Amino acid sequence: MQKQNRTQEDYIMSLEADRWLFHADLLVDKAHVVMLKERGIIKRDEAAAILHCLTKIEERSDDFIEHELPSYEDVHTALESVLIKEIGEDKGGRMHTGRSRNDEVATCIRIALRNDLLELMRKINELREVLIEKAAENVDTVMPGYTHLQHAQPTTLAHHYLAHADALARDFLRLIRAYECVNVCPLGAAAFASTGFPLDRERTAKLLGFDSVLENSMDAVSTRDFIIEAVSCFSNLMTNLSRLAEEIILWSTSEFDFIRLPEEYATGSSIMPQKRNPDYAELARARTGTVHGCLMSVLSICKALPYSYNRDLQEATPHLLQATKTTIASVAVMKSMVEKLELKKEEMELKAKIGFTAATELADTIVRETGISFRTAHKIVSSLALVLADENLEAIKEQESEKAFVAEILQRIDETATHIMGKKLSEMKLTEKKVKEALNIVSNIQKRNVKGGPAEKEVLRMLRARRMDLEKDEKSQQVREERVKRSMGELEREVKKKKRVIKVIKK
Repeated sequence: MQKQNRTQEDYIMSLEADRWLFHADLLVDKAHVVMLKERGIIKRDEAAAILHCLTKIEERSDDFIEHELPSYEDVHTALESVLIKEIGEDKGGRMHTGRSRNDEVATCIRIALRNDLLELMRKINELREVLIEKAAENVDTVMPGYTHLQHAQPTTLAHHYLAHADALARDFLRLIRAYECVNVCPLGAAAFASTGFPLDRERTAKLLGFDSVLENSMDAVSTRDFIIEAVSCFSNLMTNLSRLAEEIILWSTSEFDFIRLPEEYATGSSIMPQKRNPDYAELARARTGTVHGCLMSVLSICKALPYSYNRDLQEATPHLLQATKTTIASVAVMKSMVEKLELKKEEMELKAKIGFTAATELADTIVRETGISFRTAHKIVSSLALVLADENLEAIKEQESEKAFVAEILQRIDETATHIMGKKLSEMKLTEKKVKEALNIVSNIQKRNVKGGPAEKEVLRMLRARRMDLEKDEKSQQVREERVKRSMGELEREVKKKKRVIKVIKK
């Protein structure tokens, strides 16, 4: 790189992204040199010298990244320059044969992202497992369900946990699809029009653990749609995590008082001694916005770029890196936090009864017992609910025996029904027994046994199914991870084989 002033150098460099790509670049260099030797494009001693030097650089990778990398424009230039410096241009200068930085960087980004996608899949499955196991422990834990953050109908904590687990299961599937688009190999496309050297693109793709070659050389070097897709998946995942974080924040307040945060995920106040602030959950919620911002950035950077390569694309990588690191860290934090939450089950059950949450079941019961339309039943119960809310339903219940309370409710239903439709529902087979059953929270939940509902039988069925789905998804992630590991093993065997061909002559 020509001598420039510091401002110019800083402006064109992307040091953090280069650190991220360092090990991927070494892999790409090794695979490319192995292929060049196999195709007879470079000689045995040249390949051996290059591979030996790359191995030495890898052995001092921490020192290289810290002290040598910042002296060069990018990681690709740094590795080639140091290689030439150590073994001479006659040998080291041959590594770049048939290759451009354009296809090189595109391949490196895909390798680095692929590894992070596999890690993220694993962490999502760990969080799913925690949610599923927590659900299994709380099949009978009654709690209020909400719409518009208002008490709506009773449900169970198991049903609630499974809702979050199901959202994460879809996030996993989105990442699998993104992985398939990421794990294709651009190497060999050169600058954009491929090369006159007889490269074997399938061979380097296989050595690097890719599923296939990204064929069109112009598309291969210039597309970053896989970045957009990955960050889009991260954004969706973070949105789902933020909903979980928001509930943890709400549930830890005195107003809800459903949970107590683990000590390590709550912070104190500099002035208020009693405070237990949900800072980690708040940061997960906030960092959702950070990842959304990364998505908007890469979309804006990539729009309206003419084919093929443009330096604008360099700016997409730091946003990808930030989104990736933020998402992986957030999943890990949420997993540990959920795992250690202290539940206040009695408070949940107590508040499940507040706000006449049995109203929907009472309307349904009226329909089943009397045969009137649901809309008419809705009007009756809605009018009744307004009266009971004004008079405080729970206070009335505490002052009377259960039998007297149920009798009074049926009487009020009859009064309301007479006003609305001119008939008493007690004369249409609505009994105190059925009213009592409708008002019972546990009975109310058990009636919700439609597929996906909170009834115990249905929740237990979902738990079995979710465990099977999770096991299948874990295997899916492991298969991809093992496939990459096998390719890395094959690449290292080929490197060692070609390093042993001749005795390396050191300069």
